[in-house]
Amino acid sequence: MVTAILLLLVAILCVFAVFREMKSKNFFAVLFAAVSALMFGWFSIMTIYSNLFG
Repeated sequence: MVTAILLLLVAILCVFAVFREMKSKNFFAVLFAAVSALMFGWFSIMTIYSNLFG
């Protein structure tokens, strides 16, 4: 469960990075942060789901 919480925190930080980089118009960093947010978010949600229902 600790892994899921850490992954969720990283996903939240990636979302903040997306908005920060959109403001500075660094589109490569926006793409990288968005993909990171999606992947870390997916893994954290699936880890929580697996621990609760699996």
